[in-house]
Amino acid sequence: MVKAFAYLRVSGKGQVEGDGFTRQLAAIRKYAEANDIKIVKVFREEGVSGTKELENRPAFLEMMTALHSNGTKLVMVEKLDRLARDLMIQETIIGDLRKNGFDLVSAMEPDLLQDDPSRKLMRQIFGAIAEYEKTMLVIKLRGARNRQRAKTGHCEGAKVYGTLPGEAEVIERLKALRAEGMGFDRIAARLNEEGVKPRRGARWHGLTVNNILTGKGRKGDK
Repeated sequence: MVKAFAYLRVSGKGQVEGDGFTRQLAAIRKYAEANDIKIVKVFREEGVSGTKELENRPAFLEMMTALHSNGTKLVMVEKLDRLARDLMIQETIIGDLRKNGFDLVSAMEPDLLQDDPSRKLMRQIFGAIAEYEKTMLVIKLRGARNRQRAKTGHCEGAKVYGTLPGEAEVIERLKALRAEGMGFDRIAARLNEEGVKPRRGARWHGLTVNNILTGKGRKGDK
């Protein structure tokens, strides 16, 4: 039986608690069971856009480290747009995996990853469509914000994390735990154990702790 890693990704923090991860993993497991593949570990990219470069994907970097260290050579995704929504990033990831001797399977599009020119062309067309859809979504959201601003005179986003009552103390707690050498996932687990509530959602997640401590996205938590 072939061993594989499953890579899951949702782009919005609001989707972390939704069914995106469940749906993706169900499709991957169905394909794996039908093809004698064993999923040995699941890597979840929480609230990370498919247009982000690899250095901004902590779960993907963790997976690559594991691929290079434990003998697993296969990565599975639900669809290629879970891997990336930018055509160049998609092809870069596929090329990098293959250069290092790793295989990639898209459970919903298994034929697209074959090397013949026709399938490569189709893969790139679908990648370009995914990139276009992402761009159009950004344009629509920007238009909605502009209409709101024209109507009300303002269109504020979420307040920076740390500006609401009690959040400054939480940031100090995050810094203290980090100074003890704890990783972001362990810090999130500790806050959940201590009953510290995030701004939004029911639980803390490592990616949000990372964003708050590094200043990349201090806009609350899912």
